[in-house]
Amino acid sequence: MSSLSRRTFTALFLTALAGPAVAADGGPITLLNVSYDPTRELYRDINDAFANKYQSEHGRKVTIKQSHAASGSQARAVIDGLDADVVTLAVWPDVEAVAKSGLVRADWQNRYDNQSVPYHSVVVFVVRKGNPKGIKDWSDLVRGDVSIITPNPKTSGNGKYSFLAAWGVVLANGGSEEEAQAFVTEMYSRTPVLDTGARAATATFSQKGIGDVHLTFESEAHLEVAEAGGELEIIYPKKSIRVDPPIAVVDENVDKKGTRHAAEAYLGFLYSLEGRSIIARHHYRPWGDNPPTPAAGEAWPAVDTFTIDAVGGWPTATKKFFGEGGVFDAIYTKSGR
Repeated sequence: MSSLSRRTFTALFLTALAGPAVAADGGPITLLNVSYDPTRELYRDINDAFANKYQSEHGRKVTIKQSHAASGSQARAVIDGLDADVVTLAVWPDVEAVAKSGLVRADWQNRYDNQSVPYHSVVVFVVRKGNPKGIKDWSDLVRGDVSIITPNPKTSGNGKYSFLAAWGVVLANGGSEEEAQAFVTEMYSRTPVLDTGARAATATFSQKGIGDVHLTFESEAHLEVAEAGGELEIIYPKKSIRVDPPIAVVDENVDKKGTRHAAEAYLGFLYSLEGRSIIARHHYRPWGDNPPTPAAGEAWPAVDTFTIDAVGGWPTATKKFFGEGGVFDAIYTKSGR
């Protein structure tokens, strides 16, 4: 049995042991999943499958409500009183902010496999039909009159990852910090709109027709292209950053509401065979050995990825790049915005 299987089995076994006592009254349960912009479609399917499984196993009806917005805004909303049972946010700093507020226990990363990251993604490019600007890799973003759409990294997890992907690629190719800053400064000088969240940036590019290339997560890119009816294409750069969206139970809220058992089982479902298959169908890359593919006969496109550690890790990157007076503030001012 793999380490994934052993740990997941143990977690689900312990959850099941708690089941009869928790489910004794048989009353309905309502959970609130506070998530980031692009996961609406994913969790719609996850919620239906989990509700059926939970009722079958524990005899209680579960309804999962969703809240979606920019990841940073969602973290602040939970801290300010949005009554989330679970958070499934885009970046580690947003979950950690909720934990530091006292709502989530400090050990949240150790409570699910892979440091509580059930799936991954990568930052890719979406371009117009036929790729008229010939965009194939990161260097192509800053030549000619290419116009770029990406959300604001101060508010959006997608925006943070796109910024860090561009910075990290320069370093991965042997460039210096100064060269990385010059590249990213030029990139943002070509960004006419900075939406607060990923889904708004998608609308700016695909519906409003602004920009030549959209930097976004692979999962969002597939949805965007599918809805565009042949007018958009996905380009995979040679290198990109691995996106690791974390999850956590909001301990203070679930204990107050009596929903801990269902909330923990809900996040555990993301690691199950059924949950992983749903995740893959939505073009998120499930964590673990032999991950399922989006559909029969398909394969995950190969991308040479690096992690957040390549740019210093989240605590360092958050302060250095996105804190007040940090690198993003400096380059955005320099770009004349």
